Amino acid sequence: MGESWTNEQIIADALGRGADVQIGARDNSWRLSRWRQFVGTYELPALPDPTFVVHIAGKPQVRTRLQHGWSETSSIPGCATILPSGRPSGWLVDGELDVVTLSIASRDLQGVPAADQFRALRFAFSDPLGVALTRQILAEIYAPQDDARKVYVSTLVDALTAHMLRGPLAANDTAIPTSEFSAHRLHGVMNTVLAQPGDDHPIEALAAIAGLTPSHFCRVFKRATNLTPHQFVMKARLERAQDLLVTTDLTIAQISDQLGFASQSHLTRAFRTFTGVTPAAWRQQSLG
Repeated sequence: MGESWTNEQIIADALGRGADVQIGARDNSWRLSRWRQFVGTYELPALPDPTFVVHIAGKPQVRTRLQHGWSETSSIPGCATILPSGRPSGWLVDGELDVVTLSIASRDLQGVPAADQFRALRFAFSDPLGVALTRQILAEIYAPQDDARKVYVSTLVDALTAHMLRGPLAANDTAIPTSEFSAHRLHGVMNTVLAQPGDDHPIEALAAIAGLTPSHFCRVFKRATNLTPHQFVMKARLERAQDLLVTTDLTIAQISDQLGFASQSHLTRAFRTFTGVTPAAWRQQSLG
């Protein structure tokens, strides 16, 4: 393996397949990629640049190799991980994995006050802002492209990079502004929705998972995610619809029924609001 290989080339070689999506800065200061992988054990050689990893979907059974075996903690959708440069790593994936990686050129970390956080592995911590920025970037990447959208995507990535470099989680890994609502319980609620977005997910059931009253749960969830529980469920359904339109032959009516929409027209209206195009146009543009 040549010294000039990028993080992405090394990861692709280890996984046996390239990234689903990959974009990067012209000066190679950052590279953002989406990877979808399935059950297995994967060994990554040391990477030349530090990498910010966002776990956006899939089953909550991803562990990393530590000195004495696999980690007790699992990464679940909504978690982030910092993988430092120069450190080989091992990964145990028990089910589908869907992650986004953002590689930052090591040269850009020189003189950055929070650079110390990139010198050691930080696995499966809560970062609602980083996750939200990453999801928005993906939504823009998959939308029809023009010059204005490309500039917007670049600006979003710059914001995500700045968020990383500032090191906002150094003092408080929970990033949840309330003492009685832990990141673990928030992730439990989010993962329940992401695993089955087509289910009803009444507020009372989600609040029970969090161990809070419905009214208190709604306030805390909105502060933590900047979305109401209903908005989060709708977003999860629409993101799953985006995937199903591209990866399956299901009709729009079948996707609407599977994801719990009242009708095909309900899905179409919500989808157009979310992406700017109809489901049929999304499928046609995505499949080329």
